[in-house]
Amino acid sequence: MPPPADIVKVAIEWPGAFPKLMEIDQKKPLSSIIKEVCDGWSLANHDQFALQHADSSNFYITEKNRNEIKNGAILRLTTSPAQNAQQLHERIQSSSMDAKLEALKDLANYSRDVTFAQEFINLDGISLLTQMVESGTDFGDMLSFTLTAFVELMDHGIVSWDTFSVAFIKKIASYVNKFASDISILQRSLAILESMVLNSHDLYQKVAQEITIGQLIPHLQGTDQEIQTYTIAVINALFLKAPDDKRQEMANILAQKQLRSIILTHVIRAQRAINNEMAHQLYVLQVLTFNLLEDRMMTKMDPQDQAQRDIIFELRRIAFDAESEPNNSSGSMEKRKSMYTRDYKKLGFINHVNPAMDFTQTPPGMLALDNMLYFAKHHQDAYIRIVLENSSREDKHECPFGRSSIELTKMLCEILKVGELPSETCNDFHPMFFTHDRSFEEFFCICIQLLNKTWKEMRATSEDFNKVMQVVKEQIMRALTTKPSSLDQFKSKLQNLSYTEILKIRQSERMNQEDFQSRPILELKEKIQPEILELIKQQRLNRLVEGTCFRKLNSRRRQDKFWYCRLSPNHKVLHYGDLEESPQGEVPHDSLQDKLPVADIKAVVTGKDCPHMKEKGALKQNKEVLELAFSILYDSSGQLNFIAPDKHEYCVWTDGLNALLGKDMLSDLTRNDLDTLLSMEIKLRLLDLENIQIPDAPPPIPKEPSNYDFVYDCN
Repeated sequence: MPPPADIVKVAIEWPGAFPKLMEIDQKKPLSSIIKEVCDGWSLANHDQFALQHADSSNFYITEKNRNEIKNGAILRLTTSPAQNAQQLHERIQSSSMDAKLEALKDLANYSRDVTFAQEFINLDGISLLTQMVESGTDFGDMLSFTLTAFVELMDHGIVSWDTFSVAFIKKIASYVNKFASDISILQRSLAILESMVLNSHDLYQKVAQEITIGQLIPHLQGTDQEIQTYTIAVINALFLKAPDDKRQEMANILAQKQLRSIILTHVIRAQRAINNEMAHQLYVLQVLTFNLLEDRMMTKMDPQDQAQRDIIFELRRIAFDAESEPNNSSGSMEKRKSMYTRDYKKLGFINHVNPAMDFTQTPPGMLALDNMLYFAKHHQDAYIRIVLENSSREDKHECPFGRSSIELTKMLCEILKVGELPSETCNDFHPMFFTHDRSFEEFFCICIQLLNKTWKEMRATSEDFNKVMQVVKEQIMRALTTKPSSLDQFKSKLQNLSYTEILKIRQSERMNQEDFQSRPILELKEKIQPEILELIKQQRLNRLVEGTCFRKLNSRRRQDKFWYCRLSPNHKVLHYGDLEESPQGEVPHDSLQDKLPVADIKAVVTGKDCPHMKEKGALKQNKEVLELAFSILYDSSGQLNFIAPDKHEYCVWTDGLNALLGKDMLSDLTRNDLDTLLSMEIKLRLLDLENIQIPDAPPPIPKEPSNYDFVYDCN
């Protein structure tokens, strides 16, 4: 007969004594269990003792987390968190350097436990650590352990970042320069600076005064990717929190310090793989850099502004400079106006009389005009060729350069999500954007030439404008997914994606997704759809049984923390628990400490309805994180919050959980799977298989030939 569910069999250690085997009744108060253990070893004052896990975590067991105890667990009887915090508080102030170092080492280890952290913070431990840092007497390992303990304690979110003095900030900032050779001190100092900037507006201003981009740049030129990651994270934090009027100024400083070329040389093109965290930081930097374009993108042109109108005149002058100006004779003004109108029509503007009106729509606003001028000045031959080529074509086949440039700029802003906050989970950076100081403008120049080429290949007319733009967008998106390492490589990828090639790809995809719409086929679909949905449901549940590793997101994202969740094989319990690192395969049930019976689940909510998406944070409310967030609600106020690693896992989990609750699976993935499987099943059923015997077993693999003389060598 199996033991009751509330009874857990464990071993309990106590220094200098044989471990005890005992059964813990989870219904009894924890204090009663500790008293029982203390009585067994004749220890008085049981309220000064506690139980903790005897593994590497050493986390204390509390009423909140006691359900994590598993059968066969090894626990340790130890001093209570309050006692331990009091002792360490005294020990780190010891006059003996060796004793102080050992105490700080223990403090750095214990501070990872929120139970201990709360007790130490209650003793004003954070203030003590900041005083020790400000005093400047510690160095080497002692300082490293002090900073580690500080980072771990602050990471629990118990204490506000707004409470720190300028002296403390100055000291941390000084370590970024002073201890460049001490990796651990430098790493923790950078992590503290980043958290200060992200979590407090006042601290941002103080940190920005103490640390300069020039001081951070040398750390990118080293070989330690961890330090490079932390350094870019600090730069990103300063960039993100900078007021709008200061952001462009900061971008100019980054350009002067050649940040882009340093990152390209020492990070992107270094002879080592880029890890996920570095990829994320490069993605954030890419997004923040492109977001500088938002101001121009949302600025309408003022038709009365002469300086802005001069840009249009310059576009006309570069394109038609060879044409003679009319003489200053009577009536020359009328001739000039007529000529300008004709030239603006050739340039492809919608409003031939006053082209400034074309730039009053936002987006793309003035950004489109900036791109056109850049193209005309930096790729003058290509610009003149496109304008003259189209002005000499028949009216119905000319590609309007002005209108195309405006729509293309708008499209590129949508593709690169200009103006959106960076996602906390995305790693999607493009190396080619780090190869040029004016990467967006160069990107536009390549794409406008592509648009002109595609227009000719499609033999398009003005009525086909939207169709051409759709094809161009597909060409750009397909080329970007290959992650070209340079703008030249991007250009060559586009060369291979001609309109003819896009048609072939579309035809192939259409054949694969062929849909039969006749009534008998629709009836057959309706008949076999329940079988397919059941198959998809089983697949989703099987994936939940395999489980998924989720990342914990907090204010200091650099320290990756993971947790794993999986469904029991009988589909009755969800097992979950924290992990030290991302797993390389399935995680066994017994290593996951927590469990949630499926019967206790009240609801599954997604997006903005999730409790963890209602919290305020620097990057919380952005669109991508909202699209990956879901929560399980149970009991009266219990919740289990998730942020899926990607859209596929999000669909799998929301489908699986809805299936467990007997609800419909409504994700995009289910729709796609249903369409694909239905199409395959219908095609199989419509095959002419009469009088054909289908074997139960696959045919045997034939023997290898005696020789391979028949193989033709293509070389």
